[in-house]
Amino acid sequence: MEVELSVESKQKSLNHAVAITVVILSVFMGIAKIKDDNLVQAMQLAKADAVDLWAEYQSRSIKKALTENTLQQIEISKVLNPAQAARFAPQEAALRQKIAGYDKAIPDTASRARAKEAEYNALNNHDDQYDISDAAMAIAIACAAVAALVELWLPLLVAWGFGGLGAVFGIAAALGWSLHPAWLVTLLS
Repeated sequence: MEVELSVESKQKSLNHAVAITVVILSVFMGIAKIKDDNLVQAMQLAKADAVDLWAEYQSRSIKKALTENTLQQIEISKVLNPAQAARFAPQEAALRQKIAGYDKAIPDTASRARAKEAEYNALNNHDDQYDISDAAMAIAIACAAVAALVELWLPLLVAWGFGGLGAVFGIAAALGWSLHPAWLVTLLS
């Protein structure tokens, strides 16, 4: 009778530890998932903004080229028909003003597009951290389940190790730390 109680007591403490571990890991995963989803939305916005800015850059570059071509046509017309040169002066001035505006706007647009790409890349690093956290937490929950099934502490200790790793990467992502194992991301990509 006493032997059964001591075995039951050991099993109960393991089951309690497994249950608490699973609850803590699940809550952490749920919170990290919300943060990760918000981060992914910010990534999508940054990428969309970058694409829009590069499209604007291309549009302005094309408009500048067309304006320069029109200006060249006016200059050719002035050479071919010098008597009409005065009548093109207002158009020529307007075209030169447009070209000056494009010369200012095009590099600014490219700079803003590069900034959005840099923002996307920074957010992507934190998304990778959330992905590693999620994977480590899933492994931890699986190890905890195995611990309960085989009634051994070793798988639970492994679960705690993976859970700790997942917590480190999840916290690093939430706090914006630069902890980023590029080798692991490359291996899993």
